[in-house]
Amino acid sequence: MQTWRKYLAEFFGTLVLVGIGTGSILAALSTDTPLMAAVPLGFGLALMVGLYSVGEVSGGHFNPAVTFGAFLDGRTSLVDATGYWISQFAGAIVGSWFVAILVGRRLVAETATVPGVDTGQAFFGEVLFTAVFVILILSVTKGGFAKQAFMAISLGYAAIHFIGVPLTGASVNPARSLAPALLGEGGDNGDLWIYLTAPFLGALVGWIVYKVIVTGDTDFRDDMKRVGESVTS
Repeated sequence: MQTWRKYLAEFFGTLVLVGIGTGSILAALSTDTPLMAAVPLGFGLALMVGLYSVGEVSGGHFNPAVTFGAFLDGRTSLVDATGYWISQFAGAIVGSWFVAILVGRRLVAETATVPGVDTGQAFFGEVLFTAVFVILILSVTKGGFAKQAFMAISLGYAAIHFIGVPLTGASVNPARSLAPALLGEGGDNGDLWIYLTAPFLGALVGWIVYKVIVTGDTDFRDDMKRVGESVTS
């Protein structure tokens, strides 16, 4: 597989996720559609579109936290992880830019991730939701990559939004939160740090739980050695 194709797939998939997902927020706000129905389905279906379109090319991460979990599990090299992160953030920004072209930057600010609870609760919630999401992804793909996993991952993402939207805004994806914050105009981004940090911690927690429960591996010395060698090489 040519490396550039994987990076381009991550760019495209994240663009679709952010463009359609955040667009569903604006669609709900401009109609009588309840947010709690439109947003989880919007993001879940957007992820499904991205996965079925290009997921087989790159693995369909479309999320820096998911890539971090894959790196911790030895499924992605640090070089590829870095390329994925750049592609994901770029794709998310372009996705929000497309939305801005269609509706204006002030409305893009309405799609920013904001907590519905206090800061500590929002941080904990993002860690928890991301951990669950990463456990799901690592589990359904542990036997190899298969299209059957796309549906489970997309439904899991929607389920997290059903519970997470009123609490934390349900980011679980730093790229998804950074893009509207950069492209939106007049929004309050004071809590953006939560969504740029908590998902990575959640990915670490999710990977640890996956290793212990799903694989039965409680010895992390080899994993830490591998990660250390990847970082220093």
